[in-house]
Amino acid sequence: MLFFTAIPMAPINSSKPKAAAETDVTAPAVAAPEPATEKPVDTDNLDTIFSALKTLMTTVDKLQKSRQEVGNIKPLIVRMLDGELLSGEELDQLKTGVSGLSKLVKIYSDYQTALEKAQPAREILDTVLK
Repeated sequence: MLFFTAIPMAPINSSKPKAAAETDVTAPAVAAPEPATEKPVDTDNLDTIFSALKTLMTTVDKLQKSRQEVGNIKPLIVRMLDGELLSGEELDQLKTGVSGLSKLVKIYSDYQTALEKAQPAREILDTVLK
């Protein structure tokens, strides 16, 4: 039993005049190979890049936990700065949040540094994981 595969052909554009060599529809069209535009993966720095990614993941985790610990104290701080009196419960929440705020600021600074150091991983991901 024989199987034939249909070969798709490009539509013919009859609006342009063709040269004698272009009118032969039986000749297969061969596309010129495209030059390689991708950079090779920098394997020398893979350990450094993956270490930077792990550091970023750890820092993101710490940042999210710290934000949860601080809670949503911004409205309470704004109300206090506007001169409003806070309830005892709100004041306790504010005290807890403010004490964790300095930790949050430090972790956010660490996150910014880790994010910058992990940027070379983006190039590898773009190349390898298309």
